[in-house]
Amino acid sequence: MSSRWTLALLLLAGCRERAEPLADVDPGPVPPALVEGERTYQSRCSACHGPHGVGTTQGPPLVHRYYQPSHHADEAFRLAIRFGVRPHHWHFGPMPPVAGLDDAAVSGVIGYIRWLQRQRGIE
Repeated sequence: MSSRWTLALLLLAGCRERAEPLADVDPGPVPPALVEGERTYQSRCSACHGPHGVGTTQGPPLVHRYYQPSHHADEAFRLAIRFGVRPHHWHFGPMPPVAGLDDAAVSGVIGYIRWLQRQRGIE
């Protein structure tokens, strides 16, 4: 096996980790512009990703450096919500598409997740 392939496999293996849910911290009052996004997140996402994006035994934490905007742009979240996603950072099963959300609802969820990240120092 060439050293290039070995390095690529090591890098990919390093991306996958077991995640214990983060300690849940109350992020404070949600800004009024994000309240609808929070409602949608709580009803459609929190069962797997936790009430404040800290993860559960069912899904990874979204309040994590892997999901900072420079690594996973908003469009990555949009595509994951619309089409589902195969696991590539974590040892969870694939995420199915989330049906029934229009573009405004998806944007609201993304805005809420980004706010949660900022509250935890992820910019």
